[in-house]
Amino acid sequence: MGKYSHDFVEQYTGLVGFGLNRETDESSFVAYLQQFSDDELMTVLKKRVTDEEINEVADLIHRLMRNHFTEDEYHRLFLKDEHGH
Repeated sequence: MGKYSHDFVEQYTGLVGFGLNRETDESSFVAYLQQFSDDELMTVLKKRVTDEEINEVADLIHRLMRNHFTEDEYHRLFLKDEHGH
């Protein structure tokens, strides 16, 4: 088994939409990102996006991680290594 998982989107049966309440927004956020990162979808999309769009997505992801993760969390949760342990 690989280091990464996308189990939430496979098991979630609730509403996918934004603006109703925080709980639904959080679940929708996870479901959207897991659907978006699907290998088949990415195989098609990666050839169609512009360099600017790639940089925009990368910048957003980096900003979110900088703002919300400690260095240890970044290594443990994103890189899946045990940095500093």
